[in-house]
Amino acid sequence: MALDFKKLIAFSAVGLMLAACSTSSTTDGGISDPMEGLNRGIFKFNDVVDTAVLKPVAEGYRAGVPKPARVGVRNALRNLKTPQVVANNLLQGNVTGACDGVTRFLANTLFGLAGTIDVAGSEGVKYKEEDFGQTLGVWGAGTGPYVVLPFFGSSSVRDTAGLAVDIYADPVRIVLANTDRHVLSYTRSAISVVDKREELLDVLADLKKNSIDYYAATKSAYTQRRAAQISNNGENADLVDMP
Repeated sequence: MALDFKKLIAFSAVGLMLAACSTSSTTDGGISDPMEGLNRGIFKFNDVVDTAVLKPVAEGYRAGVPKPARVGVRNALRNLKTPQVVANNLLQGNVTGACDGVTRFLANTLFGLAGTIDVAGSEGVKYKEEDFGQTLGVWGAGTGPYVVLPFFGSSSVRDTAGLAVDIYADPVRIVLANTDRHVLSYTRSAISVVDKREELLDVLADLKKNSIDYYAATKSAYTQRRAAQISNNGENADLVDMP
């Protein structure tokens, strides 16, 4: 299935309009949460799925796969995402970020065993996540209300629209779909989920243990991280993704 640019533009326009028409924050600076009752229900569902499936799988992955191999998998997954990172940097007008992304992709693909070794990172060109939700934020779209998506977790109106564009425009997904290699696409997605959950094992355990309200704590962490990513605040933007 080839990329339909009309649909891509439509997704982007709808996301921008929805986010622009939504309130982005409460009076105390936090994200608005008018659907809190529904969000808490979905959050509880996600937590049950996580406890029953994702967390045990991630723990098994950590216990059974040596750290160097896990790091190699994470590097390879990031390398596959780099073309989208470059595209979003360009859309944001961040030429330096785009050049860094191209440098990382070429160096790690050619000299890092297809991206499993972060050659560029060792030379100071670090990986920096960029997605279309961030691009919408840079363009001035409001955050919109807080949303908890089934399986995906914390989001907002703006970031949900951005996620749809990211999934639809994913070049790896497009290539695999056009060559009838759907199994490889699903495999990459599954590995990405396990890798991310393994990365979050300690963070989420601490957050859950030390928070009075796990839902509120997760929402706060998500909101702070997304704000830092959009403003390119390096200190907070380096925090791992919240579910």
